[in-house]
Amino acid sequence: MVRIILGGCSGRMGHVVRGIVDENEDMQVVAGIDIVQGDADFPVFSDAAECNIPADVIIDFSSPKALNGVLALAEEKQLAAVLCATGYSPEQIEQINAASQKIAILRSANMSLGINTMAKLIAEAAKILGNNGFDIEIVERHHNQKLDAPSGTALLLADAMKPMLNEEYEYVYDRSGRRMKRPKAEIGISAVRGGTIVGDHEVIFAGLDEVIEIKHTAYSKAVFAKGAVNAARFLAGKPAGMYTMSDVVE
Repeated sequence: MVRIILGGCSGRMGHVVRGIVDENEDMQVVAGIDIVQGDADFPVFSDAAECNIPADVIIDFSSPKALNGVLALAEEKQLAAVLCATGYSPEQIEQINAASQKIAILRSANMSLGINTMAKLIAEAAKILGNNGFDIEIVERHHNQKLDAPSGTALLLADAMKPMLNEEYEYVYDRSGRRMKRPKAEIGISAVRGGTIVGDHEVIFAGLDEVIEIKHTAYSKAVFAKGAVNAARFLAGKPAGMYTMSDVVE
């Protein structure tokens, strides 16, 4: 049985995670951390330092503000930690990396199993197509409330391809300021914002008289919760170190 402490258990993603865990007989949420008590059928602590429930792994869907408490609890109890919050500062990322010397930590720009499988596929495609003259473009689409552009997932996809290319490629986000033919060694990344789009990511390999497109569409945020639960199962009992979702989908 994988025993889970769930950070942000009373929030929207917390509720989705709880529902997915309930469908797995080998997993259980044994405690939560949230300033809102909510309707949980397990003990909920407003401060991570107060949590005294034995567990194997923490899934944190709260916010970067909770990082200190989450890492302190994980280190004290020697728990694995799946960090699902976004927006960590460079200093916090250094803090996470340091903590991975003591405990197993998994952090990813996107928790979706589909996206991380796509990253593996496009890396192989880039190795063949990119190195044989195909231009590479990424188009990402999100809802009109998203603040950042391009998305962290678009950069994750670009980063998956870049090491497979024989030349040093640059990322290009805007071509409006230049009047020239498209250089070969670039990955164009375009952002679309509108409506309630949860998340679309499309990678285009455009060659001479042929185009290959690989696309992922998220229809709800449940895909991220599902990925986090799978990550928790994978990470429980692992030795200290930094892991990513690419390890989960191997």
